[in-house]
Amino acid sequence: MAQNIKNIVIVGGGSAGWMTAAYLSKALDKNVQITLIESSNITTVGVGEATFSTIKLFFDFLGLQEHEWMPKCNATYKMAIKFVNWNSQGQYFYHPFQRYETVDGFDISEWWLKTKRHETPFDYSCFMIPLLCDLKRSPKHFNGEVFDNKAQDLFTQEITTQKNVLADLKAQYPYAYHFDANLLARFLKDYGKQRGVRQIVDDVVDVHLGEDGSIDYVKTKEHGTIKGDLFIDCTGFRGLLINKALGEPFISFSESLLCDSAIAMQIPTDIKKNGINPYTTATALSSGWVWNIPLYGRVGTGYVYSSAFISKEEAETEFRQHLGEAVNDCRASHIKMRIGRNRNSWVKNCVAIGLSSGFVEPLESTGIFFIQHGIEELVNNLPDTSFNEDVIKNYNKTVANCIDGVRDFLTLHYCASNRADTEFWKASKRDIVISEELQERLRLWKSRLPNSKSINPNYHGFESYSYSVMLLGLNYLPENNLPVLNHIEDQKAIATFDAIKERTDYLSATLPSQYEYLTYVIKSQEQSEYLSENDLVRSLVTT
Repeated sequence: MAQNIKNIVIVGGGSAGWMTAAYLSKALDKNVQITLIESSNITTVGVGEATFSTIKLFFDFLGLQEHEWMPKCNATYKMAIKFVNWNSQGQYFYHPFQRYETVDGFDISEWWLKTKRHETPFDYSCFMIPLLCDLKRSPKHFNGEVFDNKAQDLFTQEITTQKNVLADLKAQYPYAYHFDANLLARFLKDYGKQRGVRQIVDDVVDVHLGEDGSIDYVKTKEHGTIKGDLFIDCTGFRGLLINKALGEPFISFSESLLCDSAIAMQIPTDIKKNGINPYTTATALSSGWVWNIPLYGRVGTGYVYSSAFISKEEAETEFRQHLGEAVNDCRASHIKMRIGRNRNSWVKNCVAIGLSSGFVEPLESTGIFFIQHGIEELVNNLPDTSFNEDVIKNYNKTVANCIDGVRDFLTLHYCASNRADTEFWKASKRDIVISEELQERLRLWKSRLPNSKSINPNYHGFESYSYSVMLLGLNYLPENNLPVLNHIEDQKAIATFDAIKERTDYLSATLPSQYEYLTYVIKSQEQSEYLSENDLVRSLVTT
């Protein structure tokens, strides 16, 4: 007879392990022992510290407010991604956390094609966020109110205390976060241990399978045998449980996404003098692109590139030249990325979450998002000891659809770009594999911009406005506006553009800078061990 799960063993710490432990300790607060095993010999290595706006649901579920965790993780706000040199004209554009306004049933972007295509850039015409980013504004006023009036209700206690799930989210949060993932893991470790999570610092030396092929126990170097009902693999690219022990095959995305390597650095910065950008920057180089993630006290940066087109030595030289003298004394960490996903992320009694499940390059900050999505779906499909095959199949389909959807969205970034000045950028259009579904949609999007009916219908985190923003920014846009708009008067659309500009100008003049707001929040809290200067300078590359 099937029984409730009583013992959950998480192998691996870092962001994936401690996010999982913290969430499960809150979601399963009765009769479940959660044990996390992490090695003291394995350093966490990753490719970014930026997030989706949906990460707020994670902190809301844990009952954590921004003033409690952000100062302890050197966190900052992120309102957009700024794409630089992704088109042949060398222009930049913003991908903001903000939906389009609609006029007479059509997105304002469609009206931009008709009325303002040759006047002002689409992102500055259609959104408030680009100018606020240029001015390094905070998304919040000193009283805590967010700049976007439509989102204010999302910050009420009534909403934040509900269990909101990613795939059911109907609202758009106006910002995400940048944070030091090592510090976040430390913070969530304290949270989880206070809720009863058992931490074991040790190395797993063997994974023993039972007669039915499921995991019976893991053997550790110092603590012996650790048994469990459900095992969660958070061992990163190693896939210690899911791939090595259970033999689940990994499906590579290398035919669609060419970048497979990264170089990362941490750069000290004078935030009082330079301010703090409220956005992630993605700057295209010869064989990939560079991320820039501003934290409170330093900048995390890295070059994501394809090793088929440039050597690691050449890539580091190009990267350092791009960054200039500021990184002369900075150490570079080289990372080999495993791009793709497992055929199944749940096998027998083992669920892989984080890098051990799947990873695409960090172009749209999906690493933390995949962790959050995997945890939520695990809770929604939590098994008993019978491990129902239909439940496992449903989980695997949902996770695979999400990762595959993100793969196609990132593929669009390359194949829709009109940049073709190096072999890498030529290959990103000439040689990559594009799914049939995306090919069909790309043909359609040459006639009209994406809408909710023409994008991937499986949940993968991105809405139609994100597709539209990327296509417009990459100069992959319809030659003509929608014919139906020629039969509708322009007055409402022009008035909407004017209202966006008026509101933007008001916010530009009234919002504090991000540095001012975060410093105000930090000074209002007690000093913490996490804010020591040593942590700021010595923090490692994290996931």
